[in-house]
Amino acid sequence: MKPGLIRTLLALSALITATTACAMSRPVHDDNIQLGPRPYFLVNDMDEGALKEQLSQCQEKPVTASQFSIAHRGAPLMFPEHTREGYIAAARMGAGIIECDVTFTKDRELVCRHSQCDLHTTTNILATDLAQKCSVAPEFDAQGRLTNAADIQCCTSDITLAEFRTLQGKMDAADTTATSIDGYMNATAGWRTDLYASRGTLMTHQESIELFRQLGVDFTPELKTPSVSMPYEGDYTQAAYAQQMIDDYKAAGISPQRVWPQSFSHDDILYWIQHEPAYGRQAAYLLESGKDTSAAVMQAWYEEGIRVLAPATWMLVDGAEDGRMVPSAFARQAQAQGFKLIAWTLERSGPLQENGGWYYQSMNGSDGGYDVIDNDGDVYRLLDTLANDVGVIGVFSDWPATTTYYANCTGR
Repeated sequence: MKPGLIRTLLALSALITATTACAMSRPVHDDNIQLGPRPYFLVNDMDEGALKEQLSQCQEKPVTASQFSIAHRGAPLMFPEHTREGYIAAARMGAGIIECDVTFTKDRELVCRHSQCDLHTTTNILATDLAQKCSVAPEFDAQGRLTNAADIQCCTSDITLAEFRTLQGKMDAADTTATSIDGYMNATAGWRTDLYASRGTLMTHQESIELFRQLGVDFTPELKTPSVSMPYEGDYTQAAYAQQMIDDYKAAGISPQRVWPQSFSHDDILYWIQHEPAYGRQAAYLLESGKDTSAAVMQAWYEEGIRVLAPATWMLVDGAEDGRMVPSAFARQAQAQGFKLIAWTLERSGPLQENGGWYYQSMNGSDGGYDVIDNDGDVYRLLDTLANDVGVIGVFSDWPATTTYYANCTGR
């Protein structure tokens, strides 16, 4: 073979190898990101200023997936949460990390649900024969009217995995004043939609791992606090539950670098740090009100090996007298201690033009502070404050396209 031809073939081989390696290293859905109209609507809704001008200039920019954009329960602004359909929608919107909240069934199989006892609001269980297996089953009077709507409770631990698989996901909602099952179930908030709720495929934790691998995204499972007493049935301990979740990633061959385990339980976080340090290194300690977050406590967390804190958005950002959004005292202390920060949850509690709800309590005046919210476009002011002033490494969202757009436009 001629030397020139050999060099050509070697160069071609190197090019193919490099191209293949590049393709394998990026999310498989990168070439099919679809943001839809919402990010552009929000940018147009912003008050005039430098940030709006910056974000407006990115409307024709190519979009890729970003780990700054974390899908909270999938895409539950429009899709039933923790369903295959919602997870795929989140990946199409460029979420680089997707969440499966993890709980367990009666036969101790791990499944994706936000709470162990939310089947009555997030699935069609009340319209099936399984309703009678619920911890608090529906009751009716002699005229067939529902009499205990406010008390109904259906848990994954009430049913087996086989029974769980027969259910369909629906939008998370319930009318606790209803006198019929149909009335109870059909209560979706007006700012959400039932348009995509005709099919909601529930998933096990293991199935979510395989799907996320196929989608090319990373993993952030949250170990949910059990609603049943632990040890469950006498021998299923909290430690066994925490270990089972990690074991699913190990069995699937998922690198610890791609997994961000979460829990509101300090003990869960320490368990992973001590017993599964490779996975515990990125364990995110979830925080909300009611927990001591003083400087001394945060220093103790850091000394225990905790490196990632995941507080609610309102804990990280305050409204200022001049109308700005600024880092909270908690955020500044966490920065000083050296924690990585992740915020939750964008687009979760209603339109900002109606004050934004619980997630904006430190910015809408409801906690006695300054009201700095003018319109729905202020979601981008919040994102910009979280990214640039607070320094978060990622933000959970119920509609990842919004965060993906910001991440791409600002180079995150």
